[in-house]
Amino acid sequence: MAAANSSSSQYELSSKLVQYLDLHLTLPIMEYLQERGLYNEEDILRAKLALLDKTNMVDFAMDIYKGLNGVEEVPQEMKERRTQVVGRLRQLQADVDPIIKCLQNRHVVEKFRQDKSFNLQFLQEEFQIGAEHVEALYQYARFQFNCGNYSLAAELLQSYRTLCTNSERNMSALWGKLAAEILMHEAVNIQEAREDVFKLKEAIDNQTFAPPLMQLQQRTWLLHWSLYVFWNHENGRNDIVDLFLSPAYMSAIQINAPHLLRYLAVAVVINKKKKGSGLKDVIRSIQQESYEYSDPVTQFLECVFVHYDFDGAQQKLKECEQVLDNDFFLAAYKDEFIENARLFIFETYCRIHQSVSIALLGERLGMDQEAAEKWIASLILNAKLNAKIDSKSGTVVMGTQSQTVHEQLIEKAKVLSVRTYVLANTVVGSTKP
Repeated sequence: MAAANSSSSQYELSSKLVQYLDLHLTLPIMEYLQERGLYNEEDILRAKLALLDKTNMVDFAMDIYKGLNGVEEVPQEMKERRTQVVGRLRQLQADVDPIIKCLQNRHVVEKFRQDKSFNLQFLQEEFQIGAEHVEALYQYARFQFNCGNYSLAAELLQSYRTLCTNSERNMSALWGKLAAEILMHEAVNIQEAREDVFKLKEAIDNQTFAPPLMQLQQRTWLLHWSLYVFWNHENGRNDIVDLFLSPAYMSAIQINAPHLLRYLAVAVVINKKKKGSGLKDVIRSIQQESYEYSDPVTQFLECVFVHYDFDGAQQKLKECEQVLDNDFFLAAYKDEFIENARLFIFETYCRIHQSVSIALLGERLGMDQEAAEKWIASLILNAKLNAKIDSKSGTVVMGTQSQTVHEQLIEKAKVLSVRTYVLANTVVGSTKP
């Protein structure tokens, strides 16, 4: 697709993300890009039309075709395709009708057990429901999903999983159920989707005889699909940190998807429950993968915690605003990220300097002096930092924490190390011709 504005779309990740997503999961991303105007609208509509051609969402495709071409009629092949879909749907409904009637009978379902073989035998003996009916249930669920009937598809796939004895097919049904729950966009379904993410993780990790390359690919897919769940769940940012930093999944990121470091970095920055949790591991991974992937979000963390380049951090923070605005998953978290990123700059800068000019801090934080003073005062009040504002001199004076001698020595060693690094960089910079 041609970018409407090449600078604004420079760090847009959809082309990388869609490689590991179900076709249906890419539709919300394309809708968002269309709203943002990042790409030529006609190109996006054509891309959506090409995507829908691989699904059973024929009516949706017809509407896009009409809008794209400014016509009221669609080509004959689209009409024929719709006739085929309707005919196939009716055939599947007839095939699945006997087992659907059984599953809708509360008294039948109450007799089901954890033993799936027992359930199958029970249905065979009592209602003459055989393996062909169970297979029809799976095909019907897939067909409904491809029609965009996600709620029904999720319900059917859950029923299928209570009867399926094949582990591979069971996992396939779980992937489908997860996708359907994501696309239903309801809070209750996001909770179920979160549970299914961890069920899939367990299933992937416990595949004793699966080829390592297959496990690697499945983990990469799960990491991408989990973005839809975790960024819409109250505990999601903790889940991202825990899942993405686990060794097997970090390996998948490093090998297949270093662009996911952006989402891990944002989760670490805005994680209030575990403030700074995993920060060192994230920064280490960002440094290791910087030759493969880098964007203003990852560069910001490097500026603050690796290079102690606060001017660079301020510039990267400005660039982060546009990057996050254009990210389907992160746009809603832009303000929270900027606020917490400023806090990281403030804390790190104050670790180096015991007395800091508010005007200078304002520059580092991208604020004027008055706004910076109000922000710092609120920070000191709410976070209970051991610091005070000297309005006469226009400085923030950091207090000494109540620490043991051992803790003081460790903290002084850290500060000395940071100051030495900054001083060394200053000396090197001043000696360059």
